[in-house]
Amino acid sequence: MAERNSEMLELGAIAPDFSLPDPDGRKHDLGLGANAYLVMFICNHCPYVKHVREELARLGNDYLPRNIAIVAINSNDANSQPGDSPEKMKEETATWGYTFPYLIDGDQSVAKSYRAACTPDFFLFDADKKLVYRGQLDASRPANNVPVNGKDLRAAMDAVLSGNPVSEVQAPSIGCSIKWTPGNKPDYFS
Repeated sequence: MAERNSEMLELGAIAPDFSLPDPDGRKHDLGLGANAYLVMFICNHCPYVKHVREELARLGNDYLPRNIAIVAINSNDANSQPGDSPEKMKEETATWGYTFPYLIDGDQSVAKSYRAACTPDFFLFDADKKLVYRGQLDASRPANNVPVNGKDLRAAMDAVLSGNPVSEVQAPSIGCSIKWTPGNKPDYFS
C-alpha cells in the first residue's frame, strides 16, 4: 500500500467537465442546477476507502436530498487491479448502498484533469462549480482509532448549503495512490 497525499487543486478552480460511464454503460456528468457538486475519487480495494465507505454511503443519503450532486469515480487501472473492475464496482455499490453514481475513468483523463492523486480524494464545488474544498473526509485513518464521521467534508458541505464561506484551512486527503496505467502517470505525480 503506497500512501499518498492529495495534490490540493487550487481553490476557485472550475470543475473540469466529464462524461463517464457507470458499470452498466450509462453516461453521467456533473449536471446543472445543484446547490453544490462533490466529486470523490475512490476504488474498491484501498484500505483507506474500505475504512470510510460506510460514511461515503451516509454522505449520499444525507446530502443528495439537499441537492448536492455527488459522483464517485474509479480511475484505477482495472487490468493491474482486478478488484476495481466494473463488476466489482457494481458489487461495491450494492453492498454499501451507494446512492450516487460510481463511474469508470478508463483512460484516467478525469483523474488528471482534477489532479487526483489518491483514493479517497475529495473535491467540493459550489453552485457555480468553483472549488471550495479539497481535502480529507476527516482525521480518521485505518489504524489511528479516530472515529469516521466525515467531519471536515460535512462542515464544508454544510457551509456551502448555508451560504457561508468554507474555511481555507484544509488538510489534504491521504490514501492509496491511484494505480496508473503503465506510461500514463501524470507529470504532477512524482
